[in-house]
Amino acid sequence: MAKTPSVPDRPPCRLYLITPPAIPDLDAFAEILDQALSAGDVAALQIRLKPAEEAVIRQVVAVLAPVARRHDVAVILNDRPDLARATGCDGVHIGQQDGSLAEARRIMGPDAMIGVTCHDDRDLAWDAAEAGADYVAFGAFYPTTTKATVHTPPLELLTVWQETVETPCVAIGGITVETAEIVARAGADFIAVSAGIWSYDGGAAEAVKLFNQKLNF
Repeated sequence: MAKTPSVPDRPPCRLYLITPPAIPDLDAFAEILDQALSAGDVAALQIRLKPAEEAVIRQVVAVLAPVARRHDVAVILNDRPDLARATGCDGVHIGQQDGSLAEARRIMGPDAMIGVTCHDDRDLAWDAAEAGADYVAFGAFYPTTTKATVHTPPLELLTVWQETVETPCVAIGGITVETAEIVARAGADFIAVSAGIWSYDGGAAEAVKLFNQKLNF
């Protein structure tokens, strides 16, 4: 078995939660979220609803953002810098088809957190870092049912990035309790998880607890 790459002497990897793409019962999910955020360290919550009307997104942010902030968790909205600013989110996450980083920064302002999807492309990530992204996201590292898997970067990409660039990197895509430590040791600053939390057999709170145990190696 090949040795897992490891980056020494860096801050602990942290958990970055992503909502399910649809939330049928918002009040029930808010309770689950509150329990999950009480169970261990979480850096951010990305609200990612696809597809969803603007009114639905606004309602979800209005209900979930206060829950996240009670636990000192940053609230990131997917795709829509205009709506992120209008709803008071802490930041926005944009994909390669969601407009430019410069435009997102213009809309959100200098203090907002802006992350950029970079798939498996270090050059895209470098350009984003140079342009002032607060973090870049690589993935999918494992098969996932949350979205179509097109890009599958090697774990070594995280190691090289960690060793050469100061901008933090987020690893995403099919990461589970069983694989979290492998990805963290490879060099991820944050591990983004959706189904691995909300669909965990023992419940979301237990999943957050176990992920944190794996990330504090």
